[in-house]
Amino acid sequence: MSPWPPVTYESRPWTSKYASNPATPAAYRQTQPEYSAAVPASIGALGVLLSGATITAVTDAAVAIARLDTALGSEIAPFASVLLRSESAASSRIEELTASARAIGEAELGGRQGSNAASIVGNTQAMSAAIALSGELSIATIERMHHALLEHSEPVIAGVLRQEQVWIGGGGRGPQGATFVPPHHERVRPALDDLVVFMNRWDLPVLIQAAVAHAQFETIHPFVDGNGRTGRALVHALLRNKGLTRNVSVPISAGLVSDTSAYFDALTAYGQGDIEPIVQQFAEASFVAIDNGTVLVDDLRLVRARWAETVSARSDALVHRVADLLVRQPVINARTAADALDVELLNVLPAIERLAAAEILVPSNLHKRGRIWRAPEVLRALDDFAARSGRRTREHRAAPADHDRLPTDPALTPRVPPPSL
Repeated sequence: MSPWPPVTYESRPWTSKYASNPATPAAYRQTQPEYSAAVPASIGALGVLLSGATITAVTDAAVAIARLDTALGSEIAPFASVLLRSESAASSRIEELTASARAIGEAELGGRQGSNAASIVGNTQAMSAAIALSGELSIATIERMHHALLEHSEPVIAGVLRQEQVWIGGGGRGPQGATFVPPHHERVRPALDDLVVFMNRWDLPVLIQAAVAHAQFETIHPFVDGNGRTGRALVHALLRNKGLTRNVSVPISAGLVSDTSAYFDALTAYGQGDIEPIVQQFAEASFVAIDNGTVLVDDLRLVRARWAETVSARSDALVHRVADLLVRQPVINARTAADALDVELLNVLPAIERLAAAEILVPSNLHKRGRIWRAPEVLRALDDFAARSGRRTREHRAAPADHDRLPTDPALTPRVPPPSL
């Protein structure tokens, strides 16, 4: 096996898209010099070389992910969706899209919230699509995930591979001087074909495969917008496809957002041919995410236990089912609650009113046609989770002195697809 190949670059001619418009100022209409666009290496069949320290860290992280997934498997109803929403919010936060848990919940119901909350809702839909489509890792799957992300905010480009050059940083006149210029659009589909080959391999430890696939996806940058969020959703599709997670989405983005500089530096290092930093970031982010997610789950368990003591009713009473719903969907109206629980609207109203009388639910008067209710304790737990995501909650592991580079251990990953695939 050889070291990981760096991204190379090719010269491309550049003509401003404003050149043919006589009303455009001359500075924008002029033909610009050539620019350099990235050419991603083909990674479909590449072997992976990592230090022993990184292999140890990523192995421990994979075990911890699997342990959390198994532990929450018996409680999948309340915690699968709340962790998915938390991961979506954290992923959006990396793109500097932030909103309170209340704003996000109200946006899910169609409330008039800011664009950030709506964008985060779109990211939740993309994450959900990633899980639902995880049985097939393909370009079509990636396109459908991107469509779910942007179908409401940017429908023209949603799910459409770009047909133009994009660039990061450097201003809007052209790619000259940009921080990074992704591949020319003619290279996007072939590069994604190669990425799909890599993702469908079964000879790599899954978390290493996810980290590398994510970095390669970000290098390709196949869409005009939404690449970061789609790329992080793709991680969860891969983890689910390989069977490392079966029940919940471990909020890895909540770990990455705690040190975004290191995350972006790791993506830069990947382009230079060093995959070690991005794999290390995914391992460390997994530990941070598990710690943070475990605190969130414990907080929600305590909240639900207090509610059970506050509201006295038969164990099969509808009020308890509504309370269970609030743990995973803390902003509701009567219609969404009735639909979620598959009961008549008139039957769910008394349960909501009983929870409101116990101050478990608080009304919001955003809509004249129907009142929205929120569960403040759950929203507070979610906001606390987001606040913890902004800082490291786990000490960095010290690397051992031995930095010999070792091939990844094939025993750390299944060699054949599970029967369900």
